[in-house]
Amino acid sequence: MEALSQNFNPSQVAEIKLSYKHLRKPSECPSISSSRDAYDIFFYHWDQAKLDFIEQFKVILLSRANKVLGIFEAATGSSTAVLVDPKLIMAAAIKSNASGIILAHNHPSGNLQPSESDKILTRKVQNGAAYLDILVHDHIVLSSESYFSFADEGLL
Repeated sequence: MEALSQNFNPSQVAEIKLSYKHLRKPSECPSISSSRDAYDIFFYHWDQAKLDFIEQFKVILLSRANKVLGIFEAATGSSTAVLVDPKLIMAAAIKSNASGIILAHNHPSGNLQPSESDKILTRKVQNGAAYLDILVHDHIVLSSESYFSFADEGLL
């Protein structure tokens, strides 16, 4: 190996640390067994002032027992779209040591039908997650009145 440059200063290299701390015991965390459970948890944690105003994208991170480890807000967009970076979703899943994830975003218009972009993003995240042995359980499109489940409609 070549000698390090005389300009090299080891203190200028960032150290990366990964950690996760539960706020409560795993046995006390809610578990998800249906799309309705996921919708209820997302709806409770959604900023109601933004639900019918601007699109947001969130992710529920799950343990192997489908216990909720946490919720990650991946992106906030405009009134008609939200740009999501799949790397951020995977980073949150890896950092929390999640075995599964549930994706969600809102449609301020109230139209719950997923767009072609929604379907493409879901497949992209699903394919990337599969390489990491992380299961995408569902993608929920929600509004203030109801929701659409990719899993329930056979789109996963």
